[in-house]
Amino acid sequence: MTHRIGLVVPSSNVTVETEVPALLARHADARFSFHSSRMRMHQVTPEGLRAMNDQRERCVDEIADAGVDVVLYACLVALMAQGPGEHRRAEEAVTGQLAKAGQSPGVLSSAGALVDGLTALGARRIGLVTPYLRPLAEQVVGYLEAEGFAVLDWAALEVGDNAEVGCIPGDRVLAAARGLRLMGADALVISACVQMPSFDLVEPAEAEFGLPVLSAATAGAYALLRALDLPPMLPGAGTLLGAGAYDYGHDRRR
Repeated sequence: MTHRIGLVVPSSNVTVETEVPALLARHADARFSFHSSRMRMHQVTPEGLRAMNDQRERCVDEIADAGVDVVLYACLVALMAQGPGEHRRAEEAVTGQLAKAGQSPGVLSSAGALVDGLTALGARRIGLVTPYLRPLAEQVVGYLEAEGFAVLDWAALEVGDNAEVGCIPGDRVLAAARGLRLMGADALVISACVQMPSFDLVEPAEAEFGLPVLSAATAGAYALLRALDLPPMLPGAGTLLGAGAYDYGHDRRR
């Protein structure tokens, strides 16, 4: 059986359709196919994000035509920039739109997946690396704090062009993480963006910092697997996708 995954992505995003399939390809038992629809967006600004979000209904209709099993709205900051709790409102709206089309796939968002991934790890005090311009990064910090997390320290790499975000080298991301004050942290979010590459950084960062490390991509993979009722365990993808996090989340559902 092949599980069909629908991705709603910014038009300039070239990372999520690489990293999430690469992660899920490591699953021991399941097979997946990926079906994307794109919202035009180039500049990661409040105006650009609002204009992108306005295209959501068209994209969801296109994804519905593929008869997918689960949908991931794959732009974290697009929702977090709209104010606390927006991922729940957006997921509810997409669920309602699909229901009108007679479909009931699981509906997720990168924003909600990051919140759920941190919760699955039992993390409350976190560090954060973002690619965004500082005002947007501050909104992401505020969003996570409204969800009950204490952001001990964070970095904004100040990249406004979304195509450039997809080209940020890993050593720059790690350098930003090394500059954070992580004393007392429960986890590190190495990339709070599905466009900033992070796939190869998670495990080396865990070894270096001695903390669970996750990214928007690994959190998205975790959420997708849980939505499909598959064990969210993938080798070489960090603590969140290891047996420990699965046991924690499984116990919470009983």
